[in-house]
Amino acid sequence: EWDRWLLMGLIGTAVGMLGFLIHQIIDTLIKLKWDLVENYLQVSKRNTLYLSTGQDGNIHMTWLCALGFGLAMVVLSSGSVLFICPAGSPSGLPEIIGYLNGTSIRHLFNIKTFLGTFVSCVLAVAAGLFCGPEGPMIHLGALLGCGPSQMQSDTLGIHLPIFTRFRNSADKRSFITAGAGAGIASVFRAPIGGLLFTLEEVSSFWDIRLAWQTFFCCLMATFTTDLLSSSLCGFVYRGHFGFFEAEKRILFWNLLDMNVLAFIPTVLLGMLGGLLGALFVSLNIKINKLRMQFFNSIPKLSLRKTSKLLETVLILELWLATSPLTDMAHGGEAGHVLSIPHAASLSGAAALLVENGKQGITYLFKRGTHEEFGYASLCTALAFYFILSCWTAGSAVASGLVIPMLYTGALYGRIIGLILVSIFGVQTNEYGAWIDPGLFAAIGAASFFSGVSRLTISLTVIMVS
Repeated sequence: EWDRWLLMGLIGTAVGMLGFLIHQIIDTLIKLKWDLVENYLQVSKRNTLYLSTGQDGNIHMTWLCALGFGLAMVVLSSGSVLFICPAGSPSGLPEIIGYLNGTSIRHLFNIKTFLGTFVSCVLAVAAGLFCGPEGPMIHLGALLGCGPSQMQSDTLGIHLPIFTRFRNSADKRSFITAGAGAGIASVFRAPIGGLLFTLEEVSSFWDIRLAWQTFFCCLMATFTTDLLSSSLCGFVYRGHFGFFEAEKRILFWNLLDMNVLAFIPTVLLGMLGGLLGALFVSLNIKINKLRMQFFNSIPKLSLRKTSKLLETVLILELWLATSPLTDMAHGGEAGHVLSIPHAASLSGAAALLVENGKQGITYLFKRGTHEEFGYASLCTALAFYFILSCWTAGSAVASGLVIPMLYTGALYGRIIGLILVSIFGVQTNEYGAWIDPGLFAAIGAASFFSGVSRLTISLTVIMVS
């Protein structure tokens, strides 16, 4: 069995490297986009770095600049799955689940699907669409589990005479299962969470041997991603190779003393997460049915694909068109917490919407920021994010729902925390330290994630990892 364990380790390492590469490219593109916007502001007539509604036309031209960069990435993202690999849209996870449970799907594991999904995922997230890389990362992990284990490719005409004993349906599905688990483990740095996710959500056929091998694969993926991320940020070497920083997480991990009274709003958040999760799923199903009816009514295939591409463009335009209006409607109360150059004068709602989901979750989970975001900002951002993320899910880009689910739940969780702060005030003593909007943002994120996905055990492990 040494060769099976060797392949599991190689698959995990490859998935970890891929996860690192995806996040580095996304962060680099986001930084490049806002650097270009900043440069535009610097050379503007008023030579200013900050947005202000009093500067005639400057805010609109700047957002047109951001819109242009976003549209270019969205068009390439949607085009890569529409015209190169239709099997890569929207996330590939349902197809992987179907395949592992006995369904055969054409072109699900070929090189074109891999490249198209990779390009579409990176550009969709970097463009600012309401999505994350988790679903495509699971698909890409499954692809890497399929390719190296079979040591052959019909597309490339490669048939290596090694590991031939694994060229059967049962072993192929085992490696695909491990690759899918490694994908989620790499994204969240949670090897146990990756194993439990595949056990709870992905595959129905398990044995003890496969569980241990999948866990080993997830460990290798997590270790590889952490090791590479320890010294590189945006492909820039920063030293400290092999030094794993605990705070470099997107999830709420700080421990704090807990009071039994905290279980009352926690139960409320759990019920709210279930209700909103059911609403999200129901609304998404209706949107996808309408989407299918509309696109199927278009007889010409090329026109149908073009219409799907224009839908993703419309989603991005709605987001960028409403963000400046949101900024004008509210005062600039929380923009200074953001990393984008012009955020100092953005309102809390515009700041939450303009930042990418991963970074936004970090801000919402941050402790000790009781009054950082007001009710108007959080409610406005919640309405926009809930509707647009529901619309984005199922559109013609390779996208995941985990980041949108965590973000949406964190928004209403922080609203509940803010209500408690309004009632009891900011508590500085140990007895009342649990009244923190950041804490309830994390609980709200878990509740909405669970309400939409129906996951329990693996979600808990991922959240606390």
